[in-house]
Amino acid sequence: MESSIVVDNLTKKYDISKLKKDTQFREALVNFLKRSFFRKDERKEEIFALKNVSFSVDKGEIVGIIGRNGAGKSTLLKILSKITYPTSGKIMIRGKVGSLLEVGTGFHEELTGRENVFLNGSILGMKKKEVKKKLDAIVDFAEVEKFLDTPIKWYSSGMRLKLGFSVAAHLDTDILFIDEVLAVGDVAFQKKCLDTMKDLRNSGRTVIFVSHTMATVESLCPRVLWFDKGELKQDGPVAKVILGYLSQFAKMAPKTRFDLTNIPNRSGSGEIRYTAIEFMTLDGQLKDHIYSGESLKVRLYYQVYQPISKPEFYFNIKTDVGSRVTAFGTSLSGHVIQTLFPGKGYIDLDIDTLNIMPDNYFITMWINTNKKYITDNDINHDGIEGAAAINIEVPESHKHDPLYDKWWGVMFTSCVWNFDGMKNKENAIDIV
Repeated sequence: MESSIVVDNLTKKYDISKLKKDTQFREALVNFLKRSFFRKDERKEEIFALKNVSFSVDKGEIVGIIGRNGAGKSTLLKILSKITYPTSGKIMIRGKVGSLLEVGTGFHEELTGRENVFLNGSILGMKKKEVKKKLDAIVDFAEVEKFLDTPIKWYSSGMRLKLGFSVAAHLDTDILFIDEVLAVGDVAFQKKCLDTMKDLRNSGRTVIFVSHTMATVESLCPRVLWFDKGELKQDGPVAKVILGYLSQFAKMAPKTRFDLTNIPNRSGSGEIRYTAIEFMTLDGQLKDHIYSGESLKVRLYYQVYQPISKPEFYFNIKTDVGSRVTAFGTSLSGHVIQTLFPGKGYIDLDIDTLNIMPDNYFITMWINTNKKYITDNDINHDGIEGAAAINIEVPESHKHDPLYDKWWGVMFTSCVWNFDGMKNKENAIDIV
């Protein structure tokens, strides 16, 4: 079968010493003098975002790309979309390319939504009448009819995402690159996007889809590429690659305290960082075991490096196939933290009853500042995927209780049955 994409020995290297900025005039002057007098001692600080990557994608294939933060996934899509260029290696792409890599990518800020749709169509080589024919479907899908003639610069991030995805999905492209930006949209729109992507499997269009959600990748992509530290770690059938990817987290022995100070490939701006997570009894004693149905205190340690306003602490629990079980966040519980100043501290979450079935689970943690407090999108200060592995066990007193079996689901809910409606029935069973 004809290949739509061929990547040959692709490498992308960054000289991060050139990216460092002098924040004050004194620092700029000192660094200028250092460069002037000590040129021979000057050393480059280089990192490889991608290293010797090779693969091909056949026409009509839907391929998922997975990997931890900093693995090179987004860099690869930016190179394939010609937003940035490789340090070495070759790429070959046959067909028109549509990309949805970041919210609003490809939009002109001063143009209206309508004008941007036509601009995107012209870039793809489509005639005005061809774009016009698809305009109603694009607008209807994006749910932005009232704002179609408003400049894009006034759109919220959610509106930009909706219009961007709709344009990418409806205009005539042969290849579609989608980074995991769907998390920005509301739940209903996410479902609509995923349903559309499933339909693309029958359209003959080639799709490259980046995601951290293994359940979504498994449902959409027959084939998956796993990237790790800029290298292509594994390429193969979705189930096999996901199993290999998740096994790296399983290597973390389940325990009740995790040191997070030296975690590689964490994301975020770094003004504040998680330093540890502990699982404790409600009176503050470190647990030996975590039991289903019992109470639990989760203690999140952090260090602040710069004053930070309105930080929000989050973590979620995922199954071993990446499905989210539940999420916890200070803002989700209605708490607002005004300001944190440089120093160390911790924050506790008390769970009265851990209603999660016995099994192995993984913890992902992040710290944000919400967009309602700032002028742009949410700011991520720290993010650690697979920060901890926990083993939730059956309580000793219920070792043979059939309730505590994951066959019933991931979670259980305490409830009371009422049999009043069965009174005076001739065929009523004995109620104990």
